[in-house]
Amino acid sequence: MQQHKASSALTEVLPPLVVGVIIVTAWETACRIFAIPAYLFPAPSAIAQAIVVDTPGLMRELWSTLKVALTALGLATTIGSALAFLFVQNRLIERSFFPYAVIMQVTPIVAIAPLIIILVKNTQVALIICATIIAVFPIISNTTVGLRSIESGHQNLFAINRATRLQSLLYLRIPSALPFFFAGLRVASGLALIGAVVAEFVAGTGGRSAGLAYEIMQSGFQLDIPRMFAALFLITITGIALFLAMAALSKLALGRWHDSEFERDG
Repeated sequence: MQQHKASSALTEVLPPLVVGVIIVTAWETACRIFAIPAYLFPAPSAIAQAIVVDTPGLMRELWSTLKVALTALGLATTIGSALAFLFVQNRLIERSFFPYAVIMQVTPIVAIAPLIIILVKNTQVALIICATIIAVFPIISNTTVGLRSIESGHQNLFAINRATRLQSLLYLRIPSALPFFFAGLRVASGLALIGAVVAEFVAGTGGRSAGLAYEIMQSGFQLDIPRMFAALFLITITGIALFLAMAALSKLALGRWHDSEFERDG
């Protein structure tokens, strides 16, 4: 059994790893053969050197961006779940407030981020608000759908046994909603990071130093392109790490009782 799990994990990891190695090798080779200057398009070795040379500074800015993203994700999860629970209690409440959640989702954050940053004097708080606005909608929509996605047979069984609304919520609706919630959480984790980076770009244009996005802007102004790519690489790796962390959390919570986990293992 353990050997089968190890083989399955290797099968999942190896193909994308091989493709990544091929892409990086071709990238490095092309930069060397055509002698492409680093200020135009740096080779992977130049990017790696930039990360090594300025590790403390990049890590400090990465932590600043990550704090905003994680705080926004926590707030989006709390607010989104609370609103979803509220929506399933009363259709009138859902019809009254859900359209505003949609409006928040479809409104480009780059359009409202300057206003938020101007109105909120604390830069960190403004960044968190922007990232939360982007990340909250997948939690609201997915959790609401999950709480309503109940098999009629199970619902009838609870009704026959005269289960209270609280019992139905705890033992029927919430377990049914968990797969939907974690699917939304995986999406929200990436959106929280995107929101943090976009807000940092807006704050950076106003002269407020904040996170890796500001470092990308400054590196571009100084034509330090390897450092700019290094900051972009760290943002990408952070996004992947957040997604994998949410996927692991989903697997841990759902365990062996939900079909999605059986399919993933199979």
